[in-house]
Amino acid sequence: MTMDSAPARHTGQGGTGPAGGSAFAPAPHAGARRSATAIHPPRRPRADQARSAVRPKRTRRRSRVLPLLTADALATALTVATLPAPALPAAAALPAAALLPVLLGALHAQAGLYRPRLAPSALLELPVLAGRSAVLWCTAAAVVAAVDRPHALGWSALLTAVCLQTVLACAGRGLANQLHRRAAVRRPASTLVVGPGAGASAVAAALHGRPEFGLRPVGVADPVSDRTLPGEGDTGALPFLTTHEDVRRAVIQNSVRHAVFTRPPEADERTAALVRLFHDHGCRLWLADPAGTAKITGMRLANPGDQLWGYAVQPLLPRPARPLERWVKRVVDAALALLALIAAAPVMAACALAVRIGDGPGVIFRQERVGLYGRPFTLLKFRTLRADEHEAATRWTVAGDRRMSPVGSFLRKSSLDELPQLWNVVRGDMSLVGPRPERPFFVAKFATVHPGYEARHRMPVGITGLAQINGLRGDTSIEDRARFDNHYIDTWSLWQDLWILARTAASFFRFRLGGS
Repeated sequence: MTMDSAPARHTGQGGTGPAGGSAFAPAPHAGARRSATAIHPPRRPRADQARSAVRPKRTRRRSRVLPLLTADALATALTVATLPAPALPAAAALPAAALLPVLLGALHAQAGLYRPRLAPSALLELPVLAGRSAVLWCTAAAVVAAVDRPHALGWSALLTAVCLQTVLACAGRGLANQLHRRAAVRRPASTLVVGPGAGASAVAAALHGRPEFGLRPVGVADPVSDRTLPGEGDTGALPFLTTHEDVRRAVIQNSVRHAVFTRPPEADERTAALVRLFHDHGCRLWLADPAGTAKITGMRLANPGDQLWGYAVQPLLPRPARPLERWVKRVVDAALALLALIAAAPVMAACALAVRIGDGPGVIFRQERVGLYGRPFTLLKFRTLRADEHEAATRWTVAGDRRMSPVGSFLRKSSLDELPQLWNVVRGDMSLVGPRPERPFFVAKFATVHPGYEARHRMPVGITGLAQINGLRGDTSIEDRARFDNHYIDTWSLWQDLWILARTAASFFRFRLGGS
């Protein structure tokens, strides 16, 4: 069933649904029988819906980051201005007022104090604020003592600064949270609830009954269900969506900005596929756990104290959340790949000459592969098979393949055929370390057979990876590869990347049976 054909029941209240029907009312259920009132999807002009369909990624979304940054900066500036004159020399007051907010912002970001939350509380953050304030002012005191020892901060001035900073930061963040909460009540964001009927109905009713969370349910998606109509006690009269196309249409028609999952998306492949759809439309993802037992295995866990009317809730971050480390990874990838291209130029020239003499024209083999979030790209390799691209796209390569020439066999066993992929890394199609990319035909095939295979695309694909250094190349277990790849993503770090590169370099010229 699509949003256009969803049945509507008259509730005696005004408003229209996304398809122009009557308002929707959730059916009673065990957790919300007393609060089963009408849920009205927000009404937007058709022009706005058209703009959303054309530019889904530009959906505007409220953010707490800027108000919180402002509150933290003002708290630091007021603390510097309030300190007694002897405590902080005049020459250092102005630089401190400029640099200390930056340092505090970095400390708070590292502690996760700027992460999205549905029920933020400055008082609950008070211990973390006090600890970061102590680190900030102890660092400032150490710098002042090293630069201008006669004006070093005493213990009383240091304690005053820490306490004042903590109180002001807590008060400022509390005010920012209150303003954000009021704005959320005035302008709730359209939200889809994703999960089985009973739990999804409970979460949808909680969202409708508590407007301070700022999320207004406009539909329930259950891609695992084979039903075409919701059952009693599941979703009530909210539109019930069972296909990927239904969800996409609902996101566009209602300008959906949030998606609340009632179980981890990795629970099944069809639910996991919705993560990429929501991400491409600029939606923020959450996990609300009605049963209280769900565990995240493929998404980063954050905000352990956040809740949605008693339900534990976590933001789901499909991309590994450490943007600074991701940026460093990209810089390191590009620099090392460029240096490797220059250093390996003679070897690559020899490989190209061998392929040209042994197998004829067509030295470089180009093939479509699936990269980050399922986006296709053109992968480059030295040609090792006597076959056209159409056949290679849907035929699995194994050791001893008759299409492979002696030159191709040598290149495949020594992994020298992978060297042109360094250019893919320079271009940004790939990373040096990550899950190996596969052809679209096999991605679709493996995703329906092997649990967790689709989740490999949460990370940029790579030339080498954790599965490859453990011998999972060529005609080896796809299930084992997916398990190693997802473990790499779940435990990713820059140090692990360097370790994998070192292991790969140590075995680069070893002959192997088969290829990737």
